[in-house]
Amino acid sequence: MAQIVWFENYQPADAAVLGGKNSSLGTLFRAGLPVPPGFAVAADCYRKALADGGLSSELDALIAAVDPRDPASVAATGQRARTLIGSLQPPANLAGAIRDAYAQLSGRCGDRDVPVAVRSSATCEDSPDASFAGEHDTYLWVRGGDEVVRHVLRCWASLFTDRGIAYRLERGYGRASAAMSVGVQQMVTPRAAGVAFTLNPLDGDRSQIAIDASWGFGEAVVSGEVTPDNFLVDKVMGTITRRTISAKTLEYRLTGGDAVIAVAVEPERQSVPCLTDGEIAAVAKLARRAEKHYRCPQDVEWALAGPPGGAPEVLLLQSRPETVWSRRSPQQGGTGIADPITSMVQTMLHPVTGSGHVAHG
Repeated sequence: MAQIVWFENYQPADAAVLGGKNSSLGTLFRAGLPVPPGFAVAADCYRKALADGGLSSELDALIAAVDPRDPASVAATGQRARTLIGSLQPPANLAGAIRDAYAQLSGRCGDRDVPVAVRSSATCEDSPDASFAGEHDTYLWVRGGDEVVRHVLRCWASLFTDRGIAYRLERGYGRASAAMSVGVQQMVTPRAAGVAFTLNPLDGDRSQIAIDASWGFGEAVVSGEVTPDNFLVDKVMGTITRRTISAKTLEYRLTGGDAVIAVAVEPERQSVPCLTDGEIAAVAKLARRAEKHYRCPQDVEWALAGPPGGAPEVLLLQSRPETVWSRRSPQQGGTGIADPITSMVQTMLHPVTGSGHVAHG
């Protein structure tokens, strides 16, 4: 069993043990898209740790007994399952392998303790009919080998968030069919970030790309804490057909204490577009590349790095199949979804809001 799989070494056969998120990152990295480097801890490590700790049967029994229609039953089951996994001691060889891989990543990035995102990647997520986005946890700005190991266990436990349990049972996934891989990926400090949909979320028009953007880390956008700037781009012509500049009063910013926190945006920046036309074009181009690679509409998470005024450096943080319009038959047309934008945003990864703090993704 390969415990660690680097994104650049990803092969399609690895998908079964890396989950949707890590498989996507490996695929995009191998395709030459601008994805920050990192590695994945295989889901078999999770399965083995549970078996060695004698938890597999107990967790199966917990899930078998839960009533998905009863929030109290789901909450009690989730709390018990997360406590059990949190009590695990990771196998020494696995902990050592994670620390060694983190040290290698730090060396590649030229930073002794490179800040990383530690991201959940369930084996049942990110299929065209079930995204699982927002059901499991991701941690940002984690530093140090021991801390990475600790957060891997926290991601394992997040397979049993209340939302994750309910959604999995609703979609017909039992505990035995789900396991947790974990991605460890170099962090970037963006000037602006957001999401892009390679169709118009209002009507499903695939000739357009919709971009939501705000200052700082993308948490303010995906959490709905700020009304982002919105741009609609014609895929063929590349022209910006609609732009809506909002008052962006809050952003998530890195502090000197290695924490990403919400701060007020200075008044003079609030109503200023957070992307130039050239940066909008760069985001649209990147989203289009992801769609072309996967041959289906995508929800893309991106970040804009580099100094102001320089060449746009847009990084691809995640890309997943679009799951709202793909579920609709052509005969259904553009009606029947009360708020498609909110629905799609809720399916995006939620970055974390601080060192060791959790967000869902």
